[in-house]
Amino acid sequence: MVIDFLKKLAPGSIERDLLKRHAGPFIFCFVTIMFLLLMQFLIQFMDHLIGKGIPLIVILELIMVNLAYMVVLAVPMTILAASLMAYGKFSEQNEYTAVRAAGVHPFRIMRPSLVMALIFTVFLGWFSNEVLPEANYKARALFLDIRMKKPGFDLQENIFYEGITGYTFLVREIPSESDSLYDVTLFQNPEQGRDRAVIKAKKGFLESDERHMNLTLHLYDGTIMRYLQRGRSTANLIHEETAFESYRITFDLSDLMFSRTNPEDRRRDGRSMRAQAMLAVVDSLRSDIDREIRHFKHSLHQSHITLLGEDEITPPAEPPDRDSEYLAQREDYSETIEASVSRRRGEYDLPPVDDPPYKALALLESLQDQREVTLRATTQMRNTQASADNLINNLQWREERIARFMVEVHKKVSIPIGCLLFAMIGAPLGLLVRKGHMGIHAIISTVLFTYYWISIIQGEKLADRMFISPFMGMWFGNITIALAGLLLMYTVTYRR
Repeated sequence: MVIDFLKKLAPGSIERDLLKRHAGPFIFCFVTIMFLLLMQFLIQFMDHLIGKGIPLIVILELIMVNLAYMVVLAVPMTILAASLMAYGKFSEQNEYTAVRAAGVHPFRIMRPSLVMALIFTVFLGWFSNEVLPEANYKARALFLDIRMKKPGFDLQENIFYEGITGYTFLVREIPSESDSLYDVTLFQNPEQGRDRAVIKAKKGFLESDERHMNLTLHLYDGTIMRYLQRGRSTANLIHEETAFESYRITFDLSDLMFSRTNPEDRRRDGRSMRAQAMLAVVDSLRSDIDREIRHFKHSLHQSHITLLGEDEITPPAEPPDRDSEYLAQREDYSETIEASVSRRRGEYDLPPVDDPPYKALALLESLQDQREVTLRATTQMRNTQASADNLINNLQWREERIARFMVEVHKKVSIPIGCLLFAMIGAPLGLLVRKGHMGIHAIISTVLFTYYWISIIQGEKLADRMFISPFMGMWFGNITIALAGLLLMYTVTYRR
């Protein structure tokens, strides 16, 4: 086998042979991973889709639009698994040893996997920015339509059912072997020209007409208690009870049917926007931040408050201790002023306080001037503190939105780059493992991809909460995978 392989050492033959070895594992792994992701999606959301009268075409459309995010997850992991299998088989059959003995550089052996990964990186980058946002937008609109849809007609024993507008059902017994209902109570609300009534029957059954979207309830051996109101006063309420042997009531089920809304009427979020649109929103938010800061600085200048630093405005969360002492002194001072003014209100020739809390107040000529200046300064301080608190809240809200948008922008680049990084780690690792068994490579791929995806998920959460930067949150996993890949490539290249 090795001799036959050495005959194919013409230029380009090794690359073509290794690419062929990638094809089978790549297709198999991609289909398998997509199937697993699809099953996970169906298990998670099937309870929200089955039994609600949703057309099959809508369910299929929902599955199709959700396949987009599954592709983004499956491609990097597929490249990792396919590289491990192809190069593991290549090394297991001693072909790697043969080509190394023939003087072929290891990078030439790994080059087909890197070129293939680079192609998928470009494709996935385009897919994440152009196709995935539209698919997420349509999937979100469909989910909202399904969630807003009223539940289907589903009676259960001893449970009140209010799925049909204007009526409440209570059935005590529903045998599973028949379509009969026993001990039925129907509460009819007073609306649309109907009187309030309570209908009771010993037995009944339901008959549906899907063509005309009607549901007919047949009742036997029961009574109808009507509450008839004569005039506007509740004192004129009349109770009327009627017995019946059979009674039939028809309900319109058109409001229970699924209806589509126009997706364009819904607002887009970060997951349903292209990177260019999100960067434009980020620029707008940063402009709003600059405008808010300039407005605050201008308001401070207008109020004759001099800034100690023009570059940064960060009002303290709590006043220092000397301000607390001043507040206590100010209360005593205000009481002194109020007592003096109450004795001689309206007079401006009262002597000023000799030792006021502010030294500048000693320059004023009357107690009334000191009082007015103190009240004005206190009011201005309170207004400034309120404006500062409002500014901090506005800036924090905008900074959080910027962080969330930048996380999505970095994600559209970092995950496609992961394809190239997984090829960098998969090819040399396959050569070092020297095993072509699918089980070993599945375990290695699962461990590596689980680590990578946990770093992405946790990084996104931390970056959204502004504990770390969006760049570090989305690129930490890539950086560690890249370092491991470079170390493995160095080991394979320079190992003797």
